[in-house]
Amino acid sequence: MTEARGVERVLSSRPTIEGAGVNLKRAFGPVEVPMLDPFLMLDDFHSEDPRDYMAGFPWHPHRGIETVTYMIRGVVEHGDTIGNRGAINSGDVQWMTAGSGILHQEMPREYQGLMQGFQLWVNLPASNKMMGPRYRGIVANDIPTAKPEDGISVKIVAGKIGKTAGPVRDLVVDAQYLDVSIKPRKEFVHPIPSKLRAFGYVFEGSASFSDEKKNPVDSEHLVVFGDGNEVRIKAGAQGARLLLVSGEPIKEPVAWGGPIVMNTNEELRLAFDELNRGTFIKAP
Repeated sequence: MTEARGVERVLSSRPTIEGAGVNLKRAFGPVEVPMLDPFLMLDDFHSEDPRDYMAGFPWHPHRGIETVTYMIRGVVEHGDTIGNRGAINSGDVQWMTAGSGILHQEMPREYQGLMQGFQLWVNLPASNKMMGPRYRGIVANDIPTAKPEDGISVKIVAGKIGKTAGPVRDLVVDAQYLDVSIKPRKEFVHPIPSKLRAFGYVFEGSASFSDEKKNPVDSEHLVVFGDGNEVRIKAGAQGARLLLVSGEPIKEPVAWGGPIVMNTNEELRLAFDELNRGTFIKAP
C-alpha cells in the first residue's frame, strides 16, 4: 500500500560565506542536525558575478564524511592528497569519501553567465569514519537520464528509477541522489522506502508537494518530507527542477568541528591535534 509523504518542514536557504570568501546559499547545515540524518549540509553556490565565487575553496581538510559536488553549469578545478587532479565540468559529479582524512581544494573558473553547483555532505557511521579515503569523478555523459513519463526527466547520480541505476554505487550509506526536471503542471510520483529520510531542493521554477497543492514551493527552498513510501511533486506554471535526495539515517551522535565531523568531542580534538602535528593524513 502506498502512502504519500507529507511536507514536514520547508526551509529557506540562507546567505552564507564559505571558503576564501564564496557567497552561497545554505539550504541546511549544523542548525538542522539531526533532522536530515544521514545528511549534514547542502550548499547552493550560484551567481552571474565571478566576484561571488572566484576566491574558491583553497586547501582544507575533511574527516568522517563524504562530500558530493554536482556542477549544473560552470567549471571547478580540484586537487587532493590522494593524487587526484582535474576539473568538474558542467553536469559532472565528484563523490569524495574523506574517511580517515584528506586535504583537497576546489577552485571555480570564471564562467560566462550563471554558474551553479551544489555540495552535499553525507555523514559516515562510526565504523567507517576512519576508512581509507576514496574519490569518484563522474562525467556528465556517464549519468543516465530516465524519463518515467511524458514531461518528466530525471538524471540519476545514485539510486534507481525502474531498471536504470546511477553510476555511484557501493555507497557506505544507502542513498539516492536525483536531479528531477518537470514540465509545467506535470506531476512526478516516485517511491522512496519508508526507512529513508528524504528531502527536495527546488532550484528552478516552483512545485507543490504531496497533497498541498495550494502551497507551492519556490526556488532556493528545501522541503523536508515526513513519513510515507512515495513522494508526489507537481510542477508550477513555469515547470520545476529540483534535487531529490534520500538516505538511511545513521542515528549516532554528531560532533562537528568545521570541515571535520566525528562522533565525540575527543575525536574532534584528536583530529585537530593531528592536523597541527602533520599526522592527519593516514593513507598515501
